[in-house]
Amino acid sequence: MSENKPRNSYRGRLAPTPSGYLHEGHILTFRIAWERAKGGAFVFRMDDLDPDRCTREYAQACISDIKGMGVIWNEGVEYGGSFGPYLQSAREEFYLEALYSLLKLNMIYPCFRTRKEIRSAGLVSRQENEYLYPENWSPRKNNEGLKDFPGSKNWRFRTKSGDKITFHDKKKDLVEYSVGSELSDFIVWRKNGIASYELATVVDDYRVNISEVVRGEDLLVSSARQCMLYDALGWKRPDFYHCELLTDNKGKKLSKSSRNLPRLFPSSK
Repeated sequence: MSENKPRNSYRGRLAPTPSGYLHEGHILTFRIAWERAKGGAFVFRMDDLDPDRCTREYAQACISDIKGMGVIWNEGVEYGGSFGPYLQSAREEFYLEALYSLLKLNMIYPCFRTRKEIRSAGLVSRQENEYLYPENWSPRKNNEGLKDFPGSKNWRFRTKSGDKITFHDKKKDLVEYSVGSELSDFIVWRKNGIASYELATVVDDYRVNISEVVRGEDLLVSSARQCMLYDALGWKRPDFYHCELLTDNKGKKLSKSSRNLPRLFPSSK
């Protein structure tokens, strides 16, 4: 929440991806999001973009587990509201509208490079376990025009090497990423016709008037990318609060697997 905003203007959200069962890290992050939203609005959006991974079974399990931990929301899934639909799978028109705006601004371009080609370039991010997209592969202008837009191809957001992306985080204070060494041109639309996580999240959080995004610190670089999209589209950024991650006994980040949340609410099976 911005420090100069009245409390009743706060709009927080939880946005699980139903591609597996929730783990304890998700639940604790959702609890923090809910607690920070008390006195304001709390929105439940289901981030079910990927039809190959997201299922009705997982979606129902998400809802059941979130209710089981005592979290209450007042807008979104099961309740509706003024900014629906609250399923990302039903919001494609909004993502296409934003994508077209980015095209007109010459901020995106079609990408035909494979993952193998990108790995072969050998540019590894200093902080993230990922390969960077070489800047010289980015065309200066988009010469594809509007024919068959977006078509069956990936689209990348254009970045500029040397730029600094900064934002203030309510948990971690100032966060900074360097373009060219820590992040690079990133996917905003996939050739299978689905918006990327970054684009869909920005569009939805903006359209639903979310004032603060609470998420795990593993998504810090995603927040940096999303700040770039907000700025390019001329939209006001939300505030951010990145929670510390829970890890297993080997120090690894928890992953979605079996439905087992005994430490949070023993009734879960």
